[in-house]
Amino acid sequence: MDLDELDRLWERHPAWRLLRARNAPLVLSFLGRHFIDENRGAVAAGQLVSALDDHLYAVHRIEPERYTQDASDYIDDWSSPESGWLRRFYPAASEEVHVEATPSLEKAYQWVESLRARAFVGTESRLQTLVDLLRQIVHGSETDPETRIAELERRRDAINAELAAAREGRFAVLDDTALRERYQQFSSTARELLSDFREVEENFRTLDRTAREKIAGWEGGKGDLLAELVTSRTDIAASDQGRSFQAFHDFLLSEGRQDELADLLGAVLGMPQIGAERRLRSVHHDWADAAERAQQTVRNLSEQLRRFLEDQVWIENRRVMELARAVEASALLVRDTVPRGDELGLEIDESGVTIALPFERPLYAPQPDVVVDSLPAPHTVDETGLDGLFAQRFVDTVRLAGNIRAVVPPRSVAALDDIVGLYPVEEGIAEILGYLSLADDDIAVEVSDGEMTIAYDDVEGEPRRVRMPRVMVTRR
Repeated sequence: MDLDELDRLWERHPAWRLLRARNAPLVLSFLGRHFIDENRGAVAAGQLVSALDDHLYAVHRIEPERYTQDASDYIDDWSSPESGWLRRFYPAASEEVHVEATPSLEKAYQWVESLRARAFVGTESRLQTLVDLLRQIVHGSETDPETRIAELERRRDAINAELAAAREGRFAVLDDTALRERYQQFSSTARELLSDFREVEENFRTLDRTAREKIAGWEGGKGDLLAELVTSRTDIAASDQGRSFQAFHDFLLSEGRQDELADLLGAVLGMPQIGAERRLRSVHHDWADAAERAQQTVRNLSEQLRRFLEDQVWIENRRVMELARAVEASALLVRDTVPRGDELGLEIDESGVTIALPFERPLYAPQPDVVVDSLPAPHTVDETGLDGLFAQRFVDTVRLAGNIRAVVPPRSVAALDDIVGLYPVEEGIAEILGYLSLADDDIAVEVSDGEMTIAYDDVEGEPRRVRMPRVMVTRR
């Protein structure tokens, strides 16, 4: 990080601003315990003011001259945009202001907590966690089937060896130091996960606020706005953060996973050598609550889209009603005015409107079944009736296209009667229709203004003439 970036963070970031504040100990001690340690979501502003008043009473018993402002003034100051440690909002179906902690407060609180001296710092369990993560990265991205099979067989052999040793009563048990080390890592990761949920919720809330701003200032069509909002919602759901959050949420909602977590936490709390915190017994419920708050923010975005569509439909229906009433008012104004002379009036072809009454239609009468026998009797078959099929004439459209290419150069136009004059009709009117049905890549047949007459001999040799619209043939 360069000097300019650090200057901006020092001046603008709410977490750094909190660390520089004169009443930072009060903010971190009260808000950190109330929201972060107890994993609370949004609470009513009056309830928070009452809790702060009790906290200040306990502080004033020891230091009467410290923190002399009212509790409500402190809450207003901490939730102002200049501070940014609390967020004020009105939840749905509530008329009371609610406040909740921001990710900046959580970052500052975690940093201050990291300054506390630790009597025990575990390293072995974290090293094993790092090695396990490396194994998951390497083996999870392997695409060679032989390599995957070899790794699975190695793990199977190790498990079989461990099973054989356990059956003989030989197995390693974690000592008290290893247990405390792993519990410390679990406790730290569990709290970090709750902090990450608060930041994910803030990112989703930013998307919701952006959508509200777009809806408030949108002047175009509904389709364009919906396409943009749905794209933004899809982008955040398809991002690494969105996919990871959804996978965690699905994992946590599994009933089997919840039962397993509850059993494991209960077993850990029962170990006397660890001294586990009672609050961690329900940490999986805290995870579920934090994930639900993030999901609720996403549902708010969908609710905004639904309200936008309903408002647009209401506005359009209102406009239609205004136009209909304007037409009715104009009709009432001119109903007694009879146009005279050449004034603008209304002309109709008939003096009345044809009325068709529904009951004038005849009732339905079922028709008798008709038996169709399509096979003629054997004695009525005409042996010479098939001769007409063999007398059919075939029009070669390839030959007609060749005639056009021989007469009309590329990128030129010619009339059909000129082409027929050079290549007389041989197959009668069917050949002329064949010219009209040509649709090759380099030939286009179009009908234009005017008429033309084509002379030809029919299949019997009789001279014929056909008058038709003027047809132009174009070579592309």
